Amino acid sequence: MASALAAKMGFNSLLRKQAKNFSVRICTMESDMEFNCEVKLKGKELFDLVCRALGLRETWFFGLQYNVKDTVAWLKMEKRVLDQEIPKEEPITFQFLAKFYPENAEEELVQDITQHLFFLQVKKKILDEEIHCPPEASVLLASYAVHAKYGDYDPGIHKPGFLAEEELLPKRVINLYQMTPEMWEERITACYAQHRGRTRDEAEMEYLKIAQDLDMYGVNYFLIRNKKGTDLLLGVDALGLHIYDLDNKLTPKCSFPWNEIRNISYSDKEFTIKPLDKKANVFKFNSSRLRVNKLILQLCIGNHDLFMRRRRVDSLEVQQMKAQAREEHARKQVERQRLQREKQMREEAERARNELERRLMHLQDEAQMANDALLRSEQTADLLAEKAQIAEEEAKLLAEKAAEAETEMQRIKVTAIRGQEERRLIEQKMIQAEMLALQMAEESERRAKEAEHLKQDLQEARESERRAKHKLLEIMNPAGTASPLTVEEGCRENLSFEFKDTDMKRLSMEIEKEKVEYMEKSKHLQEQLNELKTEIESLKLKERETPLDIIHNQNAEQGTSKHSNFKKVPNSRHGAQILLCLPFIIRL
Repeated sequence: MASALAAKMGFNSLLRKQAKNFSVRICTMESDMEFNCEVKLKGKELFDLVCRALGLRETWFFGLQYNVKDTVAWLKMEKRVLDQEIPKEEPITFQFLAKFYPENAEEELVQDITQHLFFLQVKKKILDEEIHCPPEASVLLASYAVHAKYGDYDPGIHKPGFLAEEELLPKRVINLYQMTPEMWEERITACYAQHRGRTRDEAEMEYLKIAQDLDMYGVNYFLIRNKKGTDLLLGVDALGLHIYDLDNKLTPKCSFPWNEIRNISYSDKEFTIKPLDKKANVFKFNSSRLRVNKLILQLCIGNHDLFMRRRRVDSLEVQQMKAQAREEHARKQVERQRLQREKQMREEAERARNELERRLMHLQDEAQMANDALLRSEQTADLLAEKAQIAEEEAKLLAEKAAEAETEMQRIKVTAIRGQEERRLIEQKMIQAEMLALQMAEESERRAKEAEHLKQDLQEARESERRAKHKLLEIMNPAGTASPLTVEEGCRENLSFEFKDTDMKRLSMEIEKEKVEYMEKSKHLQEQLNELKTEIESLKLKERETPLDIIHNQNAEQGTSKHSNFKKVPNSRHGAQILLCLPFIIRL
C-alpha cells in the first residue's frame, strides 16, 4: 500500500515537472481574464498579477475565492497555487471578490476601481437576496444604479420602457406589491430624475452609502452549535462577531466588537471566544467542519487587522493614494466645471441663434406682409384713379349739358313774342328749363365735389403707397442687426478661458462645505426613503411578506439594528493607542 502511494506521488511529481505551466481563469464582477502561470507560482504572486491587470492598489479588501467540497474557500497567499485544495481541471477558475468590507465606504475606498468592484458585488448580492433590502430602499438603490449606467436623466432619450430589460429590484420586493413593471419603472424614474448632475462614481458611492446601512451588509454567516446543542448562526463582519437565531439574520442575539475580544482560538471543531473582560463568560461553539473553522479564523484575523488599521495613522502608501485621489477628484471637479461652463455657453449660443432665427423669420413675415399691403395699396390707388377720371368726365358732361340748357333758355326768351298762349307755354317751358338747369347745376356741383373727394383719396392712397415702400426698405435693411454667424462666432471665441488659483481655492472650500452638508444629505435621504415607503405601502400584499420582512419592520418600529448591540467604539487617536495595546492571540 505504501509503495503504491509512493509510486503514485512520484508519478504526480513527474507530471508536474513535465508540465511547467498551467492556465488560470479569473472571473471579476465585470469581466474574465486568463493567465498562463508557472507551476511554482504562489498565491500572492497570482493575486498581485490580477491586481496589476486591474490597476488595483487597495488589495487588502480582496481575495481569490473558489469552491471545494460544497464549501467556499480563499486562496492562501503564502502557499503555491497547485499545492492547495483547488479544482484540478484547467483552466483553474477563481472568483476575484471582496473578502472584507469597509466600515465607511466613503472614507475608506480611495480608488474608483475599488469603489466600482464593491458596487457591482453589493448590487448582485442585493438582487440575489443575499442581503435583505426593504422595498423603499430597493427603489432608491435602483435609481442610483440606473444613473450609474445611463448618466443624467433626459426625457427625450429615456422614454417609458427603457428599463424593461433591466434587473433592478429583488424578486421578493416585486412579488410583495400589486404593481406592474410600468409602475415600478415610473417610481424608479421619478427618483432617477432627481440625481441629475452626478457622475457615475458619485452615483455608485451613493449606492454604497445606502447599502452599508442594511443589516446583512458585509456579514458572513456560518452554521454553529452551542454547548446546549442549539443551532445558531455566527456572523463575522467589519465590526465584530454576532450570534443570530437561525430564522433571524437581521438582529443578533449578542455581539462581540473586535475591541472587546481578547482571544479567539479553535481546537478541532470547537471554537472559543474570550472577551477582554476576564469576568465575562467565555463563549464556545462547535462548527460542522474543520475547514469551516479555518475559514472563520481567516475572516476574524483579516477583519480584526483592518479594524485596528483604521484606528491607526494611515501608512505612507495609503496617504499617497488619498493625496492622489484628492488631486484627481479636484482635477475632475475643475474639468466638470469647465465642461459645464462650455455646455452652458453652447446652450446660450444655441438659444441666441434660435432667437436670431426667430427674429429673422418674424422680419421676413413682416416684409411679406408689407409687400402684400403695398400691392393692395397700389391696386387701390389704381382703382381710385380710374374712378376719379370717370367722375371728371361725368362732371364735364354735366357742365356741357348745363350750358346747352342755358342757351336754350335764352333762345326761348328771345323768341317769346308770340301770343299769350305761347307766352304761357314758353313761361312754363322756361320754368321747366330753369328747374332742369338748376337740377343739372346741383348735379354738376355734386359731381365736382365727388371728383374732389376722389382726388383726395387718390393722394392718400399714393401717400400710403409711399409709406409702405419706405417701411419695406427699413425692414429689408435694418440698422445694427448682427447675423447669426456673427453671434455664433462671438460665442465661440468666448469658449476659451484660463484657470486661476482662485478656482482651486474655491473648489477646496466647496469640498469642505460638503462635509458640513453631510448630515443634511443623510436627513434628506431618510425623508426620501420614508416618502417612497409611503407611496407604495397601499399596494403591499401582507400575506407575501417573508420572515425577514416582518423582522425588518419590527426593527424599524423599535429603532434597533445590528449596531445597537455595540458599545460605542472609540475612534480617536487616544482610543487607538489603547486598542493597540490589546492582545489578540491566535492559538491553533
